[in-house]
Amino acid sequence: MGERIKKLKKIRIHREGTEELLYSMFALIAIAVVLWRSFDTPIPFILFIAIFGTAWLLMLNFYRCPIRYFNDDTDKAVVAPADGKIVVIEETEENEYFHDKRLMISIFMSPLNVHANWFPVDGKVKFVKHFNGNYHKAWLPKASEENEHADIMIETPHGEEVLVRQIAGAMARRIVTYAKAEEECFIDEHLGFIKLGSRVDVYLPLGSTPCVKMKQPTTGDQTIIAKLP
Repeated sequence: MGERIKKLKKIRIHREGTEELLYSMFALIAIAVVLWRSFDTPIPFILFIAIFGTAWLLMLNFYRCPIRYFNDDTDKAVVAPADGKIVVIEETEENEYFHDKRLMISIFMSPLNVHANWFPVDGKVKFVKHFNGNYHKAWLPKASEENEHADIMIETPHGEEVLVRQIAGAMARRIVTYAKAEEECFIDEHLGFIKLGSRVDVYLPLGSTPCVKMKQPTTGDQTIIAKLP
């Protein structure tokens, strides 16, 4: 029990969901009170609480934001920027910025995952760009280029360039990016947040060594997904 309480103390609610959770909770309480007072039978009240109370708890789960710290050596380490599952590990042509081949590692986040995003490497943010687009299913290959996305380019202390791409999925409708150009960034800091199912791609220089396998679950700011050359 003590260990369980200790873990719960390390979980907070992300600021992106604070207002939505509060307003929806007040609305649920108000409607529940009306239903309780308006009917002789408690059935409408019970049904409402069962359905919308469950939906509110799912939303609460979605906006949870665990407090995490990476306790390993960050030098050359690339840490998972998100909770989810590895859906891509491949060499691919990146023609938007690099115009050469890069190792791409992609993490798909389901609606049940934590949706906070972390910086995968220490370094300096070179630029941040946002692109409007479609809302294909996030795990499809075309989602990386055609969906709404935000690109964050980071230069590591060793001069390597790492591109992080936040991608909106079929359900996601809002990408939030906290990264700012010319600012230093560090593992353990939040890069941004994506609402509902989505994906994060990381483009690494060739010679980087993958440390994960396909379909492997990842924990943001904890799982080492690759080592830079």
